[in-house]
Amino acid sequence: MSSDNDTVHAPPAHLAARFYKSSSYRRKTSAASSRRNSLSSHHSSKSSRSAHGGPQSTHIAQHLRRASIIENRKARLADRAAHAEQVRLRAAMAKAAPRFSTTSEERALAAKNAREKFLAQVAANCAEEVKRAKRVAEDTREKKAAEHLKLKEDMEERLAEAERRRSVLQQNQRRPRTATLPSVEEKKVIPRTWRPRNDVEAAKIIQRAWQNRRRRLIVSDFLRLGLTLESIQRTSFEKVGELLNQDQVLDTTAKLLRFYGLQEEGADSIGEKVAVRTFLSAFLVLGHPAQVLTEDGEQEKDLIEKAKGLFLSFDPIITCPSSAPSTQQLESLSEAYTGFQTAFTAWKDRDSSILLGTLLAQFVELDAIWQPVKDDKDGHVAADYKEGVQHNQTLLLVRLKRLAGADRAMKMIREAVRKSRKASAKKKPLGDVRPRATSLPSADATAPSLTPIEASVSDTAATNPADRKATPLLPDNRTIMHELAINKEYRIDVKPKTDTRENVIREVSETMRQGLESDFGDMFVVAMAETIREKLLSLVVPGKSLHTLISESLDTTMIANQLKLGAFSYQQFFSFMNSLLPKICAPVRDTDVKALAEDKTDDPIERLARLNYVIDLLSIDHANFSLQMNAPLLIKEATSYEQKCFATTFGNEVLVKTSRWWTQARRKTEEEITRRSLGNGPAPANRITPDKIYMQGLVDLAIGVAELQEEDLPETLELDYTRINRMRTDILRTVVISAILLTAKNLMRRDVRSQWKEQAQRMWDLPLEDAHAYIGVIESRYALPPTTKTQLSGTIERILLDGRNRQLIHPVVKVILQKIRAHVYTRLSASSAEERVKAASSASQTLSSGGLPEFVGQVGALVDELQRVADVDREAHGKWYDGVIEAVGRDEAEGT
Repeated sequence: MSSDNDTVHAPPAHLAARFYKSSSYRRKTSAASSRRNSLSSHHSSKSSRSAHGGPQSTHIAQHLRRASIIENRKARLADRAAHAEQVRLRAAMAKAAPRFSTTSEERALAAKNAREKFLAQVAANCAEEVKRAKRVAEDTREKKAAEHLKLKEDMEERLAEAERRRSVLQQNQRRPRTATLPSVEEKKVIPRTWRPRNDVEAAKIIQRAWQNRRRRLIVSDFLRLGLTLESIQRTSFEKVGELLNQDQVLDTTAKLLRFYGLQEEGADSIGEKVAVRTFLSAFLVLGHPAQVLTEDGEQEKDLIEKAKGLFLSFDPIITCPSSAPSTQQLESLSEAYTGFQTAFTAWKDRDSSILLGTLLAQFVELDAIWQPVKDDKDGHVAADYKEGVQHNQTLLLVRLKRLAGADRAMKMIREAVRKSRKASAKKKPLGDVRPRATSLPSADATAPSLTPIEASVSDTAATNPADRKATPLLPDNRTIMHELAINKEYRIDVKPKTDTRENVIREVSETMRQGLESDFGDMFVVAMAETIREKLLSLVVPGKSLHTLISESLDTTMIANQLKLGAFSYQQFFSFMNSLLPKICAPVRDTDVKALAEDKTDDPIERLARLNYVIDLLSIDHANFSLQMNAPLLIKEATSYEQKCFATTFGNEVLVKTSRWWTQARRKTEEEITRRSLGNGPAPANRITPDKIYMQGLVDLAIGVAELQEEDLPETLELDYTRINRMRTDILRTVVISAILLTAKNLMRRDVRSQWKEQAQRMWDLPLEDAHAYIGVIESRYALPPTTKTQLSGTIERILLDGRNRQLIHPVVKVILQKIRAHVYTRLSASSAEERVKAASSASQTLSSGGLPEFVGQVGALVDELQRVADVDREAHGKWYDGVIEAVGRDEAEGT
């Protein structure tokens, strides 16, 4: 029993854990950080207790479990540190890598652009709202002013009615009867009469009453005219102009202006009429602004605003004639009238100067039409043009005198006409151009034979009239006859040869040097001598002493023998030429011949080249003198000569290019007339005629910017190939410069009708590659703000690019070219003299309003030249055109 009592029994495991647990160790229970709830821990606990079964074994198990937990924590911390290091390395690598545009950045940029666009739209909408609010406020203010005037009138009428009733009551006032009053005779009430205290006060009262009555009469007379803004707007512009020019309207308005102090009493009649017309012009400016104001610039807008201000100050004063206006109203009216008068005078001065230039250009254009036809008496052309030209010039003269005064207008007309005639006149060469070796033809000579030209013309039986071909020196006979038919003053141009003098001499020298250095040097010298001999013999009259001298001295057989014997001397040859040429040349070439004689160059080849150059000049002078003497005879034979040449060249061949050109012109004419006749019905002016088709084709050939190809030129106009290409080059220059000037005027808010001729002339010679030069021309006259200069520079670059490429892409250039084409076609297609005069008289106004005021003269000269080309071409090739028209019509009929 004792042993059994001494035996210590272990308590159950859950009780032992409570008693033997250390009080200093406290651990939070957590399923994630403790192994207390794990199966392994529970199993080990049970096994320990089962193996040892005592408290000591339980303590050891707890210690082991704690060590295991610590190790697990260390492992997890090491893994976490490794993961953090990997994240840090990836972040560093991403930071060091180059950044590229991502989708988020693109979206951010797109959002920014959308936000800016939205803000700009909001700003524009706000600006429109502000304008609308201002307009509503102005309308409200005017409405309130009208209501105020109406209330004032009603109040005055009520006061007047009350005053009338008061006076009636005072006159009929009776004492009422009452029962309390005694029946005695009532005393009469004597009305009190007001009397002025002295004569000065009485005079003021009488003067005030007289002024009120005078004001009522003057305002009533003006209102009786019916001049209101509503009535002016309802009436046509012509009727309003007639109304404002009536004497009654002018006199009544003058009285009104004098009464309210807007016009001095002692002003002269002319100044008074000007002031009255200026005041009445406000009605036209507000009633018919489209007819009065040709532009919509800042000056025109300011004029309209000043006119509105004048009416706002004037209406309250004349609306109520019974009441005198206040001092503030009179001051406001005076300020508004002064402002309108100043703005109107400035606008009128600018507009009148532009109008004067336009009217002068129209007068000069009519004079240019009259000058070529005034001497025609046989064809009755002068009679057809005379009446129309004189009538239109008379109308222009009246308008010029009205604008500038009689003396100044006549002076301006004389100066403008003189300049125009001087510019259009053929420039005569300085000095005597008649060669000394040429004798004047006798008066009875009918067929001069100075040159091969006249010989070919007079030889009507020749099988090939154009037997003399063109040379580098002279054109062929057919070209000369064609040019004479178009221009009676035609002369072979010497300028291209004189401009390239040194180049010509250098090329000839190189050719001679190569010939002399070859194995046939002597033969080359003989050939050169023969060439010089033939040229000199063509300059002198056969049978004369000079002709014999040249023939004997420049005998090629003699020169060949001298070369064989080595006896040929260049010095003697040049001495002979220096003594011969002064006897042959014209006086105008004495300087060139003298310079040749003084040239002592040792190189004979260069001296031969210079000699050949001078002889070429003498040949051109001789040919021009022959043309001058025989031009009337050649012009008479020009048509028949061209017909023979054309028949010899083409015979009965089908004119393929002419047929194609005519078909295209006909199609375009039909389209244009169809477009014009839409909605208007058939009209005589819309009929398709051969003349309109021809002019349409000619305009399409001449008015363009691209270089004309030979396959696009009809056979009948092949002699005008150079002329048409020159016209196209001039048109290109014209549209480019006009587009630049028009853009500059619009950006600087200048009138497009103002003429910048100086700038246009300077730009004409500038190359199309240098845009800064064009900017410099404009800046030399006008100051350009930086923004305007930048915008103008970009526009000029684009326009010049179109000019260099000969392709019109810029819209301004396209519009200007279309206006030139339409204007030229309108003038060329005029069928009667009256229509031509009408088109010519309105040419200046049409071109100026279209942005071409600087080129009115050039376009007119182009029209005249095309008209002469058309007349010569149709007269010479009429029967061929008839065949083409018949063939084209037959083909169209078969095709349909």
